[in-house]
Amino acid sequence: MTTTGRRRVLGQHFLRDASAARAIADLARLTRDDLCVEIGPGEGALTFLLSDRAGRLLALEVDEALIAELRPRLRSLSHVEVRCADARRFDYSTLPALKPSPEGRVVVVGNLPYSVSKPILERLVESRGAISEMVLTLQKEVAERIAAGPGSKRYGSLSVLTQLYCDVRLAATIPPGAFRPPPKVDSAVVHLRVLAAPRVRVRDEGGFRRVVKAAFGQRRKTLANALAGGLHSSVATARQRLAAVGIEPARRAETLSLEEFSRLSEVFS
Repeated sequence: MTTTGRRRVLGQHFLRDASAARAIADLARLTRDDLCVEIGPGEGALTFLLSDRAGRLLALEVDEALIAELRPRLRSLSHVEVRCADARRFDYSTLPALKPSPEGRVVVVGNLPYSVSKPILERLVESRGAISEMVLTLQKEVAERIAAGPGSKRYGSLSVLTQLYCDVRLAATIPPGAFRPPPKVDSAVVHLRVLAAPRVRVRDEGGFRRVVKAAFGQRRKTLANALAGGLHSSVATARQRLAAVGIEPARRAETLSLEEFSRLSEVFS
């Protein structure tokens, strides 16, 4: 596959608006004590702004042609490294050891390709023990799903599994013209701060994730039917377990709070 073909498959749109880039860099509030990890530096619109503020910058780029263009421009900056890596598989647990100061933070900043934004976000949340904050540019619809609360049509497993571990704030909307090539939809910047502990009690994280995924797996079905199908149990069993934790079996997943999902996971895990 050619470089252009790969970029098209990934859904890459390079940031070209200088004011938008500055606003994103400002959100990160970087200091010389901090390690900044930039996901997808692309053509470097954000990279130089981040390098001016962070004590150390690690840029992760999967496109070797872009790396070849970017590295010579950054050669004089000894605190900047461009590494060929896939953000969906990168070992983020290695990051705290790279901080320029023990008091510093690990801040992830990225303009995520549309087609892989969700798996990258899930990987980052899984690696939350090594990360302090994230400033991520995504398709606006995805950003709204991350920030949505119970009762919203956009509220889903992505909302629950992110908000369990992070404070989430929609920080800005970016129009298509700020990118090259312009996408067909708006983008948004989401600011996530990793919590010191999960927002609600979760005894079995894997079980919690399975219950949440099953509950939202068939959104049009009642909670009892969705859980029965997703967790391979009978509807009668699902109804009994829901009743045991005080949740009406006829409700839909999008009406449940994080605390209710916590109770639900206790009886289904």
